[in-house]
Parts: sequence; C-alpha cells; structure tokens
Amino acid sequence: MNSPVRAFKAVGGTPRFIARAQGAYLWDADGNRLLDYIGSWGPMILGHNHPAVMAAIQEALSEGLSYGAPTEREVRLAERVREAYPSADLVRFVSSGTEATMSALRLARGYTGRDLIVKFRGNYHGHADSLLVQAGSGLLSGGGGTARSAPSSAGVPQALAELTLVVDYNEPQALKELFERYGEQIAAVIFEPVVGNAGVLVPTPGFLEALHQLTQQYGALLIADEVMTGFRLAKGGAVELLGLKPDLICWGKIIGGGLPVGAYGGRAEIMQQVAPLGPVYQAGTLSGNPLSMAAGLATLKTLFQDPPYARLEAYGKALEEGLLALFTAAGVPVAINRVGSMLTVFFREGPVRTYTDAVTSDTERFKVFFHGLLQQGVYWPPSQFEAAFFSVAHGEDELAKTLEAAEQALKLSATR
Repeated sequence: MNSPVRAFKAVGGTPRFIARAQGAYLWDADGNRLLDYIGSWGPMILGHNHPAVMAAIQEALSEGLSYGAPTEREVRLAERVREAYPSADLVRFVSSGTEATMSALRLARGYTGRDLIVKFRGNYHGHADSLLVQAGSGLLSGGGGTARSAPSSAGVPQALAELTLVVDYNEPQALKELFERYGEQIAAVIFEPVVGNAGVLVPTPGFLEALHQLTQQYGALLIADEVMTGFRLAKGGAVELLGLKPDLICWGKIIGGGLPVGAYGGRAEIMQQVAPLGPVYQAGTLSGNPLSMAAGLATLKTLFQDPPYARLEAYGKALEEGLLALFTAAGVPVAINRVGSMLTVFFREGPVRTYTDAVTSDTERFKVFFHGLLQQGVYWPPSQFEAAFFSVAHGEDELAKTLEAAEQALKLSATR
C-alpha cells in the first residue's frame, strides 16, 4: 500500500493483494471474496466498477490519454463542483489531495502576505512539507498548541516546521489562545470538517463557531479539506451538511471516481491570485487528465440524478446500532463515531471527541477484531485510526454479513 499508515503495519499479518472489484466486494489474488469497507479510502461511493463510470472512462480512453492543453471535460466538471459548492467561484484541478492542500496553503500565504499556518492534531492533509509536523512542548490550555512545532518526517527542515502551528481539534479555547498570540501572522487555518484520519471525529458547534469567528477577526483564511468528505456526506459535502463558510475548499477522492484527482477553489478574489492570472505559482502538466475528468463527471452526474445520501444514512444507522448492540452484549468497551457513510469503532469507552481521546483506544484488541473480520471475509480498514467507508452497493445482505462477522470477531477480541 503506497500510503504507509494504511498498510498492514498497524495490525500485522500479510496484506491482501487485490485482483479485481465489483460493487461492494473485492477479490484478492488468491480468489477470496472480501466485503469492502475501504472503498479505495473514500472515492468508491457508487461501488466498484460502476457501469456509468466505466463507460465514461472507456469513451475518454478511446480519444487519447493526455493532451497538455485544456479540455471541455475540465470545464464541465468544474461547473458540477460549483453547482454543489456555490461559494467556489473558481476551481483549479490538480492530480491529488496532497497537491490540492499544498496549493491552497501557498495561495493563502500569497493572498494574505503572512507565513504561519494552523493545523489540528489528527487531521491529515497530505504529505507536503508544511503539513508533516507535530506539536512540540509548551502546550496551550485545552491540550493542543505550541510555539515550536517539530517535523514528523525525516527530510522536513525544522525551520519550515516552525511555520506550522498545531492545536487540538475540538478545543476552541486552545485555538483562541493561539490566535491571541500569533493572529496577525497567521495566513490560514486548514481543517478536516469531519476528521477521517484519526478515526472519525465529529466537530462540536463551539469549535466550528470559533474557527469562523477567529479567522474572520484576524484576517486569516479558513481552508476546508473536503478531500475525504466532499460529495460523500451530502451533495455539497461537509460545507453543506455543517453550514460552513470557508474561504477555500479542497477536494479529491470522489471527484475522480477512483482515478487520481484533486482540486481547490474559493472566492474569485482569492483564486485570481493563482498563475497565470496572479503571482502565486502552481502547475501540473497532467492535472485535469481526461480520464479522471470523465470518471468524475460520471460519478457526480449519477450522484446528482439519484442522490444516495438517505440510503447511506439508513445503512450507516443500522450498522452503527447493530455493532453497538454486539459490543454491549459482549461487554467490550466501545465508542462508535459516524457521520453519514463514514464510521469508526474505537476500542475504548466514549466519548471520543479529540485526537487525544482517540489515541487511548485499545489497539491490540482492535488488531484481533480486524483479523477476525478478515477471516470472515469482511475487509475493514487495517488501522484503529481510519474511517470505514461504505457505498450504495452495500445493502441488506452486506449488513447481515458484516454483523455476523463482527459477532465472531468480537468473541476473539473479548478473550484477548
């Protein structure tokens, strides 16, 4: 797996090499059928190998792979994104979520003329240097925040890491103290509206209010990283679902329908600072690739014509309630966080609101549970700190299979 934290290192054992996929299922190289709760880590909201998406890719493929020039599909996909996110006057395509967040942060610095950025513990925004940092010593109240961040990866200079300030998600007081100290130097705050990379963390109303109020008060930009949540939680993603008002939004995953893609957008006055209109440089020869644009167009067209969100919510509610009943009956402490079709089972007593809460989960018990599910043919994310995703291809049969497998897996984890 080319994303290290999503490999099998956290759970041990031998990774499954996948040969093909269809609907809600994967088949590994040994011919085993697996009920998929990863969905390529988010983009497969329609299920694998959806006929409309595959037909669109095949049509685009017959016309060529890449041109190094604009295409109609880029414009049409951007129009679809704007339809769902009216606050995004202009949209720029890139080739990955990392490129989207990296570019949005550079734009925020260029637009504001400031250097500092703020991120939250447990939020993942890709592997750009400015984002591979961790909080150092000297924490502010509420459990997050430091004047001196440190690199979380070799190869990231300390001087660059110190330009990123880190606070705890869902801790508005810590964010307030950080702005009181550094507010005039902060270019932007970037956040996952619903966190998926520490397991699912759900924002509190007070935290969202503080994000909006403080960024507006101090003239910093608010960047919503919807790479994971965009078009998954609602037609307009978390922005619509939570009533957010970000200055910039980043997308990925679903707008590529399973192919590599990313995008960022926002108000015209900000986006017009991007080259060639403005002085903030960003480029990508293969961005707006015709195959990715075709897959994204087909995916969004299908989502808009037959919105699946009520069905996904019903499936998620039944899965959450079924799992909670099984854990309660087994006497295993659990907290289940879910928003729409994103869900995490934390092996600890709830609530789980912050990264600090999440990391106290019993990861050893999770490992046993994960492998128990896998033995029963259910492919759950191989990390306690990732979201499980499900699709419109998951139905009553898949729900029953999942709960039966979970019951067997719990018997193993309960005796650990």
